[in-house]
Amino acid sequence: QVQLVESGGGLVQAGGSLRLSCAASGSTFSINAMGWYRQAPGKQRELVAVIWRGGNTNYVDSVKGRFTISRDNAKNTVYLQMNMLKPEDTAVYYCNTQTYYRGQYADYWGQGTQVTVSS
Repeated sequence: QVQLVESGGGLVQAGGSLRLSCAASGSTFSINAMGWYRQAPGKQRELVAVIWRGGNTNYVDSVKGRFTISRDNAKNTVYLQMNMLKPEDTAVYYCNTQTYYRGQYADYWGQGTQVTVSS
């Protein structure tokens, strides 16, 4: 089992920046990937960015060039640096981890943190 604790959301004006953090604890040795999803009101949850065990990253097209996902392995923490924020980035952001252990994949979620971008 892996527990995730997020922090860093808030209210920011368009064009501003925020950094989200997600600290993992528990069976962190089994983590295969960590990522950030977001869900805006009335919309489906979407993957924003993911960083894999080997360090590769993937981003949804709408945030490429503005958001950067990174990790600190010593702290078992993943970050999402969000720059040039737009009102359409407003959503609840969820940290996610995919684990792989003894042939089984599992997903764990954080509690979510609100990001609001005002125009």
